[in-house]
Amino acid sequence: MTPLRATFEENVWKRVLSLDEWLLLSVQRWQSRLMTRLMRSITHLGDPASWVLVGLALGFSGDDGPRYCALLGAAAGLALAGSQLLKRSCCRRRPDCVIGGFAALAENPDSFSFPSGHTAVAFAVAAAFAGQPLGILVLVFAAGIAVSRVYLGAHYPLDVAAGMLLGTVAGTVAKLLVVQYPLLRFLGYASLASVF
Repeated sequence: MTPLRATFEENVWKRVLSLDEWLLLSVQRWQSRLMTRLMRSITHLGDPASWVLVGLALGFSGDDGPRYCALLGAAAGLALAGSQLLKRSCCRRRPDCVIGGFAALAENPDSFSFPSGHTAVAFAVAAAFAGQPLGILVLVFAAGIAVSRVYLGAHYPLDVAAGMLLGTVAGTVAKLLVVQYPLLRFLGYASLASVF
């Protein structure tokens, strides 16, 4: 790579990050007590404990419940694993650690920002449940979690966008694994596939 090209790419990346920070600070102008309470509630509904509770409720609901539980678990697990791997690879610090005088409105579960794990898991579940009776509701819920992560200052918008993309891929893969069973059949686990 030539020095000129490297300098150009550095400048473009700096502009992207500058725009990302500007967007985050712009969202902060929406702050109000009521909106902060609402966004904290939405973001907490995307915590791992909430997904586990929903998964257990689905698992014990009968009919298609166990299949939906497996779908939720696979989607959330893939998204969580992918987001944690990327967080530890990229090591982007959270906004409150980088922007002077900036304070997040919620506790951060770890010190890394890119990508948003809450958003990745929410969009993975939304993608996995696309086409199901509650699919649109789950997508709206996932979008609410994404907005809440930026509003609360836990993530930059780019972190959330990456989480949306990662989650969509993870949810699609989970749907292929759990609903279509090609991997299970390929590996010879047809008996496990028949449970779902």
